[in-house]
Amino acid sequence: MIILGRPKGDPKKEHYYREAKKQGYRARSAFKLKQIARKHRLLKGVRIVVDLCSSPGGWTQVLREIDHDLEIIAVDLSPMAPIENVRFIQGDITKEETLQEIERFSRGVADLVISDCSPKVSGNWQLDVARQLSLAEATLDIGFRLLGANGKVLAKVFQGPDFQEFMKRTKERFSSVRLIKPDASRKTSAEIYLLAIGPRRTASE
Repeated sequence: MIILGRPKGDPKKEHYYREAKKQGYRARSAFKLKQIARKHRLLKGVRIVVDLCSSPGGWTQVLREIDHDLEIIAVDLSPMAPIENVRFIQGDITKEETLQEIERFSRGVADLVISDCSPKVSGNWQLDVARQLSLAEATLDIGFRLLGANGKVLAKVFQGPDFQEFMKRTKERFSSVRLIKPDASRKTSAEIYLLAIGPRRTASE
């Protein structure tokens, strides 16, 4: 059984917590992906998706709900209860052995890589932002490795120290980069989602 972590005091979190329980989602964040997918046509032209930091599976549930024919590979350090026709890899997305497993399951290609990754919060804001941006960078690296010319990466990022430099690097690597704030995210949160489309590759890559 999946138990959602109870939000503390935030009315918007309370609302989406109740809705997640009511609709059978494993995480409140499911609504963020639903809103992004609908507004930005995220799954148009997508057949193979890699869902990073997937546990407990809220985003994976949304992918399966929107399109039953998607090929989904979910990856997380923590275990995840099974979802029908989803391949799950338990591993660290920053480790080469995990990337090789992803390539094996996906046959080396993907149309979309998504990530709602967050670090374990230390209480040190600068450290937490740095760790989160590192996870976002790992997500983009995986996307760059797997995606075709029109492939997409959706990754959660924290706005803070080094964010502008991170954005600069991302724009150098992808043809289109935009920032998205779904309604399900708190306006006061530093959390925002980056949508990068079209890896820029040299002839040798």
